[in-house]
Amino acid sequence: MSAESSPLDFAGLIRAGDLVVCGQATAEPLTLTEALMAQAAALPPFRLMLGPVFSDTFGSAPPNVSFVSYGVIGNARKLARAGRLDVIPSNYSAFCADFAAGRHRADVVLVQLAEAPDGRLSASLSRDYVIDAARRARLVIAEVNPDAPFTFGAEWPEDVPIHHRVVARRRPLELPPGAFDDVSRQIAAHAAGLIADGATLQFGVGKIPDAILSSLAHARDLGIHSGLINDAVVELIERGVVTNARKGIDPGVTVTNQLIGTQRLYRFAHRNEAVAMRPAAYTHDHCVLGRINKLTAINSALQVGLDGSVNAETLNGVAIGAIGGQLDFVRGANASPGGRALIALPACGPDGSSRIVTRVDTVTTPRADVDAIVTEWGVAELRGCSLTERARRMIAIAAPQHRDRLTEQVRAGT
Repeated sequence: MSAESSPLDFAGLIRAGDLVVCGQATAEPLTLTEALMAQAAALPPFRLMLGPVFSDTFGSAPPNVSFVSYGVIGNARKLARAGRLDVIPSNYSAFCADFAAGRHRADVVLVQLAEAPDGRLSASLSRDYVIDAARRARLVIAEVNPDAPFTFGAEWPEDVPIHHRVVARRRPLELPPGAFDDVSRQIAAHAAGLIADGATLQFGVGKIPDAILSSLAHARDLGIHSGLINDAVVELIERGVVTNARKGIDPGVTVTNQLIGTQRLYRFAHRNEAVAMRPAAYTHDHCVLGRINKLTAINSALQVGLDGSVNAETLNGVAIGAIGGQLDFVRGANASPGGRALIALPACGPDGSSRIVTRVDTVTTPRADVDAIVTEWGVAELRGCSLTERARRMIAIAAPQHRDRLTEQVRAGT
């Protein structure tokens, strides 16, 4: 099927009540999504399923478009604040599995692909749920992007038809590293001391994980098995810090589900057999993670309770985060020989309120699974500790101005 050079006309393709699934994060097919939003007001009502959003594509969507996601990440927060985003509270691995099993069914799938000289196609920047969604979709519409990297493990299956193809008019979306502040640097300094030589790392998006990665120049023979990789991983590989030599599985190979970075990362991953894109059924699988040596999971939170319960989803009843892969990787790291599960967060929110609280709004990771909590004030090692000892250790890494109040609340039983 030849590719069309002009944006697709969605009239007649989108039906009333359709669920449209599009590539997430940097894998968003911008030529298609921008054309869809430009035409949306003239289309029948439909739902659009999103993952993390790092573009401005959907901010002005007309009211006949509704949105659903497995979390609130990036610019999806704008939709959530406007009351336009319905959240499915699901682990990322389960969300992907629901597409594979047919519990979630897309009517229309929009995907960005890379094409090799021999005509083979690759899902490029993400090996997520989109391929499984496409297997059962009525329509699959592909944006072939000459600037997207061809990645191994994300090859488009020959048995999944593509009904329409367009040529991308935009380069793939990029997410540059954020600037570090003093708090993120202090958190990184504490966390780096918990990462052993030979550890295999998992991490998420944001300046704290980026700061932690940038502080690991001292480490040796690190590995990567993560839901995503970014530009910081390229830096560590090029400096010889990441070798993937001691992982226990996939020796010499960086394993990921998504690429979220800039052209530096994309050029590095292009036709690079040392970078393997894998589905969540592999990257997030408990049995796989338990076979990795010294898996060190680095995740963040909105709140942590004095008992160790972690909240990465809501504040004051409003969804502003996601379960994502946190619980998958925390439990995987706990099962890994020599593994560590780190939750790293600032002690205070932007308004100065304490992120260390007596009780969290929502439990994302239960207290029984928690290993260590890191703030700019230190590390609270919680594994094996009683509730009384946990509270003491958590208060010690809260911001100083909040410690007396937290201590009084513990004494009062509130």
